[in-house]
Amino acid sequence: MDRFDRIFDLHKLLSAARQPVSRQRIEQELECSRATAKRIIESMRLYLNAPIKYDRDRNGYYYDPSEGEMYELPGVWFNASELHALLSVQQLLNEVQPGLLEQQLAPLTQRIESLLQLHNSTSEGLSGRIKILRAAARPPGPCFQQIADALARGKRIELDHLNRKSGATTHRQVSPQRLIHYKDNWYLDAYCHLRKGLRTFSVDAIGDARPLDEKSKEITSEELDQYYGSAYGIFSGAADKTAILRFNPEVAPWVATEQWHPQQKGEWLEDGHYQLAIPYNSSTELVMDILKYGPNVLVIGPESLKKLIRQSLLDTYSRYEM
Repeated sequence: MDRFDRIFDLHKLLSAARQPVSRQRIEQELECSRATAKRIIESMRLYLNAPIKYDRDRNGYYYDPSEGEMYELPGVWFNASELHALLSVQQLLNEVQPGLLEQQLAPLTQRIESLLQLHNSTSEGLSGRIKILRAAARPPGPCFQQIADALARGKRIELDHLNRKSGATTHRQVSPQRLIHYKDNWYLDAYCHLRKGLRTFSVDAIGDARPLDEKSKEITSEELDQYYGSAYGIFSGAADKTAILRFNPEVAPWVATEQWHPQQKGEWLEDGHYQLAIPYNSSTELVMDILKYGPNVLVIGPESLKKLIRQSLLDTYSRYEM
């Protein structure tokens, strides 16, 4: 019997008992030693907030009814996606800018750490045995707290934003709508009062952010989802084109299980190729993701995307010509 089986068995035993349960009976039911029974009780108290009390007069353990409603054992089994989400939340809370919501988030952080520790009997716990690697992550920059605060209060902000491609810095007044954590980096979806429309800004490219007293322009969640969710990538806008990609049989089994976009359409071809249709607007991010498949992908259309891929490959080849 493993640790989780004993936790559930002890919970059932204490929940069903009308009188305190003796240590000897616990050891018998859990098929364990006195030391193991003690560790299980302490783990439930510490990590699961179980109101287990000991009655000296009746020499037994029981759930304290004065703690409120009947205690229920919280779920501690995680599938792959739940475990990834839990670890991601833990790491995000640990890595968020120092001081930002520190007091408010502390109980949540402690609770997550307790649940993760429960998955392993060592002091390091499960969180020390599973690692989420972040690729090409950039620090969130000096203005994360000001942006998050303005977003929470529904206020506009003035910001200085660096366009990395041109090297120019623009001064804008924006109404923050959403903070997005995408591919290990932070982005701000906002209504730009300079451009009179929705825009996405890299938070780490914002050099200065000054909060304003003026209320943000309100945009509904439906409008935001329609604008940002219809096309591929973080700098998307409303989709106006569809990329048709054909993947070789060598990589098709992997691509067939990937989600590039919620509205993608994929189909297996008779020759073993896999064809994927992806709605998009801006081609920048899509081109980079296509190129990583090298000769294992062929752009069927549109022609404008084919030209971009062809030119990028020619430019790359020219750098290696002898």
